[in-house]
This record gives sequence, structure tokens and C-alpha cells, in this order.
Amino acid sequence: MRVFLTGGSGFVGQHLIRRLRSEGHEVVALARSAASAQKVTDAGAEPARGDLLDLTGGGDSTAPPAWLDHLHGVDAVVHAAARMEFWGDDAGFLADNHEPAVALHAAAAAAKVSRFVLISAAGVSTGTQRATEVDETTDNGTPLIAYCRVKLATENALRAAATPGMTLVVLRPPFIWGAGMNIAETAADAAEGRFVWIDGGRRTVDFIHVGNLAEAVLLSLTCGDHGAPYYVTDGNPMPVRDLFTALLATQGVDVSACRSVPRAVAVPLAALVDGGARLFRRSTPPPLTNWLVAFLSRDRVYDISAARTALGYRPRIGFDAGLRDMENLAGRSHADTA
Repeated sequence: MRVFLTGGSGFVGQHLIRRLRSEGHEVVALARSAASAQKVTDAGAEPARGDLLDLTGGGDSTAPPAWLDHLHGVDAVVHAAARMEFWGDDAGFLADNHEPAVALHAAAAAAKVSRFVLISAAGVSTGTQRATEVDETTDNGTPLIAYCRVKLATENALRAAATPGMTLVVLRPPFIWGAGMNIAETAADAAEGRFVWIDGGRRTVDFIHVGNLAEAVLLSLTCGDHGAPYYVTDGNPMPVRDLFTALLATQGVDVSACRSVPRAVAVPLAALVDGGARLFRRSTPPPLTNWLVAFLSRDRVYDISAARTALGYRPRIGFDAGLRDMENLAGRSHADTA
């Protein structure tokens, strides 16, 4: 198959390119800069220079962008690009994420692309929905942050669009981890004593290795029901403490002795700090937010039965193997800078 990919120069995108290429697929990846073009080329894709904002009037020209020509002759579009931040207002994410996704989806349908895979987020059900285990039939409630509210709005808009001949598949991954993930800031905070557990880190969280997400995308190119969302995880939920102790250990940071704050203290404190930052229109997140506390202090597991059945999804990369890859990459990075 010939696949058009957005977000190819990012952490997830580069893994997607390599996985798709390993299965013999051709990949054309949108790249908005020379540096991004080099990254997707190095990963094995053909770069298509352009910007998603070109589709919504955010570029330098009102004419249809030339890179849309690449959609003709591709079998599938995988939309992985997004501004992912846990802070900000809805308007910004609507402009940066929602509107370009809707426009790309429409352009793909017009170009007779047969399949569109949207990488959404499991966080679309994190907010007023507080169930400890959710699946695709669970009511999403109202997502807690703008990024996830807009992701849900995008899912709904694409499902509602009339695109005869093009199948839409929606993937909902939770926390994505693996070699190459951006964990440096968290490691630095931990190394300087700014890392704190909530309730001792005993709450259960779910997550997915980037290689397993790539597997789900690969399967979505030929499987999945039109418009259906699928939660995809490693199928191995564990306490927050176990997850982040292991991840940070690959960076040479020990958080086993970090202090803990009770949830009963963290929740109202986060509400105060978060609310104050929003009141004063702070452009960057405060050190404690409602989203961070929700992630660290709520038990949440995603049932992946639907992905197993409809996509044939099975996690391929286990936790220990993923950690070894992170350790190996960290070791090479240290050697390169020595």
C-alpha cells in the first residue's frame, strides 16, 4: 500500500514510518521544514514539503497547497500530527488540530483515498467520566482538558462527514512510551527533587508502547469498522509508581524515595493552582494541574477487547523489552556526548 502520513517527524511518526516500511508499504510523509524532511527521509519515507495549516488559511497562500497532489494514488491517510499539550484553551486547539484534521479528511475523500486512520487519544474519556475501566461503549463524559475535548470533537466531526468510499478508523492510545520519548524534563525534575507521588503512586494507569501503537496503525489499514473508535494499550496496566520508576531508571534517575502527597490534599491544591493560572491567562502550565492530578490519582484501565476482535490487535512489545530499548538508546546518547 501507499500511505500518506502526517506527523512523521515526531516520536510516534518516525516509529510508524519504520514499521510501515518494514511491512513493504510506501510512505509519503508531510514535512513542514527541511529538518522534518530529513527526519522522515532518514526513517524511510518520501517527504512532501508542506504544512497542515495550509488547508485552513494559516499558510502563505489561499490556493490549495501543492502537497495535496500526493493524496492522489495513496491507499490510506494516517493522521498522527497534532499539537499535544496539557494546557491551553479550546480555541487554540480547534485552530491547530481540529480544523486541519477536518480539512485533510475532506481532501482525502475528494482524492478517492479508501481509508483514513485518525490517531486520537484515550483522554477523550478522562474528565467527568470517572469509571475505573472503560471501553468504547462507555459514555465519554466531558474531557478535562482542551486537547482532549478537541480530539473528541474531531472524532465526531469526521464520523459525521459524508465520505462514501472512504473508511474512517479511530485509535485511542493512552500514555505513549518507548525509546525516543520525551522524558528529559520529568527526569530533570526528579533528579532535582521536584518529583512527587500522589497516594504513594499506587493508582493503576494504562499505557502503550510506541511500537504497539504502530502495530495498531498497521492493522487499521485493512481492518476496523467505519467510524469505530478503538482503545489500544499494552494490555498491561500497572501502578503509577511501577511505571515511572522503571521509565526514569532508564535515564539513570531513582525516584523510589520521592515523597508522596495524599490525593485529598493534591486535588484541591491542583484546583486552586490550576484555576488561578487560568484566571490570569497564564500561557504555560503551572507545576500542578488538574490534568496531572487526575492522571496520577485515578485508577483507569482501557478494555482493548474491541481492538483485539475487529483489528486483530495483539501487543507485540512487552514492558521489559521496551525498557531495554530505552536503556540502550540512553547508553548510546551518553556515549555520543562523552
